Amino acid sequence: MWNTCDGPDLSPELRVREFAPETQSMAVFALNPFEPGCSFTTWIIWNLSPSPVIPEGIPPQGVVTAPVDAVQGTNDYGTLGWRGPCPPEGETHRYLFKVYGLDAMLDLEAGAGKHDLIGAMQGHVLGFGETVAMYSR
Repeated sequence: MWNTCDGPDLSPELRVREFAPETQSMAVFALNPFEPGCSFTTWIIWNLSPSPVIPEGIPPQGVVTAPVDAVQGTNDYGTLGWRGPCPPEGETHRYLFKVYGLDAMLDLEAGAGKHDLIGAMQGHVLGFGETVAMYSR
């Protein structure tokens, strides 16, 4: 509930493992396939240092320096940072979290959109992982 509209709507903690040795940064997409379009993006963040834990509560701002260094983009709600689950009463929504290991830090401005991030990642992806979370109201 901490990571949803029914609580403080904090970005979630994510655990990551098995990085390629040459990994220089990570990028994360959170998607809600239940919203209009099949890839409604609720969070994009990049230039995270490779770490086994992405901490909870990353503030909704473009350039982040605490609790980690990172850059965030504009989600499909038109805001910066995480926007958590908020399905209509009586529904369950699935959220997909996709984490990419990259061979470089990306030269991409804060506030960029998902298509900009996808373009910047091309040729830099070393690995990929995903997980799913469900939320009901």
